Amino acid sequence: MNRIMIAGTHSGCGKTTVTCGLLKVLKETGYKVSAFKCGPDYIDPMFHSKIIKVKSRNLDGFFTDKNTMNYLLDVNSHDSDISVIEGVMGFYDGYGGKASAYDVSNDTATPVIIVIDCSGMSGSVGAVINGYLNYKKPNNVVGFIFNRMPISLEDDIKKLCSQMGTEYFGYIPKNNDFHIGSRHLGLITADEIKNLNEKLKMLSDQINKTVLIDKIIEIAGKAEIVNYEIPKIPKLNDGKNARIAVAYDRAFCFYYEDNLDLLRKMGGEIIFFSPLEDSKLPDNIDGLILGGGYPELYADKLSENKEMLESVRSAANSKIPIIAECGGYMYLHKSVKFQNGKEYRMAGVIDGITFETSKLQRFGYTELTADRDNLLCKKGEIVRSHEFHYWDSSFCGDCFTARKLNGKQWKCGYSTENIIAGFPHFYFYNKPSMAESFLKKCLDYRSKYGKTV
Repeated sequence: MNRIMIAGTHSGCGKTTVTCGLLKVLKETGYKVSAFKCGPDYIDPMFHSKIIKVKSRNLDGFFTDKNTMNYLLDVNSHDSDISVIEGVMGFYDGYGGKASAYDVSNDTATPVIIVIDCSGMSGSVGAVINGYLNYKKPNNVVGFIFNRMPISLEDDIKKLCSQMGTEYFGYIPKNNDFHIGSRHLGLITADEIKNLNEKLKMLSDQINKTVLIDKIIEIAGKAEIVNYEIPKIPKLNDGKNARIAVAYDRAFCFYYEDNLDLLRKMGGEIIFFSPLEDSKLPDNIDGLILGGGYPELYADKLSENKEMLESVRSAANSKIPIIAECGGYMYLHKSVKFQNGKEYRMAGVIDGITFETSKLQRFGYTELTADRDNLLCKKGEIVRSHEFHYWDSSFCGDCFTARKLNGKQWKCGYSTENIIAGFPHFYFYNKPSMAESFLKKCLDYRSKYGKTV
């Protein structure tokens, strides 16, 4: 399993730029490439996927143990010539010493190239190199790529790397044409960037000139073989797979691909639909998943699609099992209300309003303790989740007690006999019984009501 990690000194140093450019070059050279992102982020994997035309995955040390992480890395790289793993934040930054890019690289025995932003530095780059080589040991740092570096520094930087016994993998000059923009909710999605293909072409042309691609491929080929036990995954069906409708379009696009794969492996059949474009839910379904995304950007169009809103409302009333995360949770409310006073009707399954705020409401990893039985777990069970949202709700629910590492806690999660909804995002490989419980409820729905929606 040939693989390399592109990590960075900090958020914004250019690791996504380097990763996307490297993926583009490898793809164009004819390599079969797989891509991964450290941590829970949805958007960077969307960029990866757009470039290599294969779904990118997440590797997360908070959600999974070492064995599961190596299983997911291997099974999702099986048909690839090389895998590229993008780090998260700064290389050593993580949640309680468990979920940094450093931790993922150690758990997966992956060689690491650190991206350094050289803006405003010259000789001080040596101190940064020294720090990343020696701050924590053992580590798998094999060398560095220098972003926004003036060509005049090239000889000096090469000499610094040689003196410190590390590899120089090249540089990228400062060029705003390579920049990938951001918005108040985080990075913008790949589909929203104008002239993305042109930007990527310019970037890959530059990387071909000034980054040592052959040396990266050589180092990736020296990655150690990792060992793991294949997780036991139950197969659930009643002679026919449970049909699960999954909302997937510009408004609802935040999904962990491994969540969908786990449902498939357990016996689920995934049927995608668009709350924006379709007039009703797919026929003959046994379950419904409304993922996260940016429904607020399409609130007017979602509100105008009254047939779909009625179809979702009817499904909820018929007791079909529903998982709704973040944006999907917002969609189930009576309405979404913006700070400017504009308000748009939504599905009305949840008797509350979701409203825009001026600051980030929740951010980061949480542990959720179930305060009562729900669609995904039993009372007392602990599952892990991630949140990132500026929106809030007048009806946040109370089926979970959420706790952060710093001890802060709150109630969250709307739960009924057939619905689990809230701002947290779940990762099913953290506790596969969540996916199993959902699929069982889907099969129970079919059996109990003798029909599908």
